Amino acid sequence: MILELMAKAPKNAISPTREEQFPEWYQQVIRAADLAENSETRGCMVIKPWGYALWENIQQYLDQKFKETGHQNAYFPLLIPLSYLEKEAEHAEGFATECAVVTHHRLEAQKGEDGKTTMVPSGKLNEPYVIRPTSETIVGAAFARWTESYRDLPLLINQWANVMRWEMRTRLFLRTAEFLWQEGHTAHETKQEAIEETEMIHRLYETFLREFLAIPVIAGEKTEAEKFPGAETTLTVEAMVQDKKAIQAGTSHYLAQNFAKAQNITFVGRDNKEQYAETTSWGVSTRLIGTLIMAHSDDDGLVLPPRVAPQQIVIIPITPKEDTAEAVIDSCEALAKALRKQTFHGSPLRVLVDKRDLGGGTKKWEWVKKGVPVRLEIGPRDLESRKVCLQKRTQPSTEKSFLDKETFIQEASTHLAEIQQSLLDQATQFRDENTSQCLSLDAFEKHWESEEPGWLSTPWAGSREEEEALSKKHQISIRCLPLHQQDGEEAACILSGKPTQQRALWGRSY
Repeated sequence: MILELMAKAPKNAISPTREEQFPEWYQQVIRAADLAENSETRGCMVIKPWGYALWENIQQYLDQKFKETGHQNAYFPLLIPLSYLEKEAEHAEGFATECAVVTHHRLEAQKGEDGKTTMVPSGKLNEPYVIRPTSETIVGAAFARWTESYRDLPLLINQWANVMRWEMRTRLFLRTAEFLWQEGHTAHETKQEAIEETEMIHRLYETFLREFLAIPVIAGEKTEAEKFPGAETTLTVEAMVQDKKAIQAGTSHYLAQNFAKAQNITFVGRDNKEQYAETTSWGVSTRLIGTLIMAHSDDDGLVLPPRVAPQQIVIIPITPKEDTAEAVIDSCEALAKALRKQTFHGSPLRVLVDKRDLGGGTKKWEWVKKGVPVRLEIGPRDLESRKVCLQKRTQPSTEKSFLDKETFIQEASTHLAEIQQSLLDQATQFRDENTSQCLSLDAFEKHWESEEPGWLSTPWAGSREEEEALSKKHQISIRCLPLHQQDGEEAACILSGKPTQQRALWGRSY
């Protein structure tokens, strides 16, 4: 009994709470859920099994959707010749301060006067290599080799890979020097086809975040100041997290012929004349896991939507007496087997029986902090009544209900669907309650005085220079020009007073 009481969590399992110190709360959720840890390599992280399982589920869903829309996976080199980036000046300049550069290809051992051996780089390369910050340039070189005729198009390629951007201030999942992502790269015969590709992937990301991760995003276009270096158009999906900041959750770029001209991606068209291809690129990264944590988790730890959870149901055997332990565990295993025959969104339920030799309280709080959607407890008395103790992660940790075992088996997917929907509804309500309409510059200026101001939607017809001045003054940015708000009533721009139908969504961001 004493051990059980010691295993029970405090009033809040995570300290500090979200309200007390949101950034530290975020780090503690990652630690409590055993998702990742900082590594010995500066700015890089070790993604632990529970965190990587989240990435695998994200990867599996998106990979299927990409293939359904005609894309194929490929892999391109990690090292990119410096000369490739120099061919596309605007693009290279956009990543120049974040590039890690390889200059030597050999190490030599040298002994110092103190007798210690040091490894010294030697064998200087004729041309330095950049560790890929993104792959447009080296993919473009391959596309140039693969494309001769319009009959070779479209090229629809996706790569699952790691990239490196030498960040000075890092935070697990949200901003690390090395991270995992997918990057799509396509080449098309016509401008219209490339634009349709860009928009299709943009819609795919929006649907994925809403339906799979239960995160309601605002879909829109980046301004000239915020778009991807070298792109003609950047489309984005922006998520609000619980400190009311924005996270760019995915982008899709129409590159026009900018990279095709730099990489000489040409083809002979239907008119028998040589022309440049129209290209796109698009991607999401392990930043999605950080977004997921900040969007849904609470002061007891991680909260996971069932569709992405590595385990959707965890069954905890309660075995206070040795003589009934085997029967209880057998009952739990039988229940798990029956549940795995049920499906949720077309896949078998993911069910785990926690048979570790630990107290029930310890197990319970571990799975609470890991965000498992449903916990079931079965003890000796439940064998006779054929009931299970049901606890949902979206309810208070002390709340439980007792259900007939057979009834739960039949209704398990319904419980998961309710949890998935409740998380989406809660996140949508939070976003809407913290997004305000603003029609005057005075109100705009005053809004950013508060510590967690939320988002502002304003009429906007300002220039890039005016946008950058306001952004710098208040440490904000235009997150996007929301696509669904661009056909509204005409109003005066908050800065210039010019009449406009365009709306801009402003916020602080990660």
